[in-house]
Amino acid sequence: MNHKPYIVIMAGGIGSRFWPYSRNNKPKQFLDILGTGRTLLQMTYDRFIKISDKDLFYVVTNKKYFEMVKEQLPDIQEQQILTEPLRRNTATCVAYACYKIAQKDPEAKIIVTPSDHLIVQEDKFQEKINIALSAAEIDFRLITIGIRPNRPETGYGYIQYISDPGNPVKKVKTFTEKPNMKLATAFLESGDFVWNSGMFVWKAKSIIHAFEKYMPEVAEVFEDGKQFYDRTEEEAYIQKAYSLVKNVSIDYGIMEKADEVFVVMGDFSWSDLGSWLSLYETRNKDANNNVVDANAILYETKDSFIKVSPNKLVVIEGLENYLVNESENVLIICKLDTERKFRVFVNDAKQKGEEFV
Repeated sequence: MNHKPYIVIMAGGIGSRFWPYSRNNKPKQFLDILGTGRTLLQMTYDRFIKISDKDLFYVVTNKKYFEMVKEQLPDIQEQQILTEPLRRNTATCVAYACYKIAQKDPEAKIIVTPSDHLIVQEDKFQEKINIALSAAEIDFRLITIGIRPNRPETGYGYIQYISDPGNPVKKVKTFTEKPNMKLATAFLESGDFVWNSGMFVWKAKSIIHAFEKYMPEVAEVFEDGKQFYDRTEEEAYIQKAYSLVKNVSIDYGIMEKADEVFVVMGDFSWSDLGSWLSLYETRNKDANNNVVDANAILYETKDSFIKVSPNKLVVIEGLENYLVNESENVLIICKLDTERKFRVFVNDAKQKGEEFV
């Protein structure tokens, strides 16, 4: 039993913390955010094609992004793009893909990954994925990839592990989703917490066992769907299925509750590119610590991110820790580290008109 793993890419998010660059009609995973000539989705595919085969990929996305996925990943077949009729968070997305794969290949091993991460040291990354795949051989084990934190980040889940020096696979003690600043600082100082990268490795059987135990209502819905997978009735069934399940993350629904959760330390350079600040941290800076992606003249400006079309000259004076971005019909000027307010910005912009979001 040594066949290659299935790769499930979750690509349904709207990337609201990257607004106004990331929009409802073209979220960040479909953009060339890093200026490499490849979008984040394409970079994710490029990373995993070294580990698996193109016919073992599934991309789960909102149905309105079907054509975009097809266009950006021409190597995969249409039936490998699983379209979600409603946004139902990661537990539903994972259940749909994993039950469908299990129906086809009960012995499958599966890697689940977000579509919008930056991983710099890809050789190291592959090494860790291989360790996780080996660890996942044991029944019921759910493996996650953990990242050593370098700041008290409140936007990530945290994993506390049981110390086991020399063993690259560590038993998880607790799983905490998005703590407040005080708790995040305590986690960082304790030294036995890592960030949850949102990448998971398991056997189809193991995750299905976990759904049956911890989210039985979801298990029932996707188990009942087995008779429709890969048939013309699948779309209609999934439409119904999504209306029956709650909006719950895989972290909250399963990982926080399960017993057999293990973490592999990911010591490759990683960013979830979840916000303007996280993108700023990955980019080259000028002498005043500014990221300038614009035709700009700056005076007394530092620690800022300026991204504006080169067709305009931007003159800025006296800013510190600011984001200045013009994308299509929206100009935003705000504190660079104010990512928690973006949901408010987007909701308020929607009141002004759908064309702004």
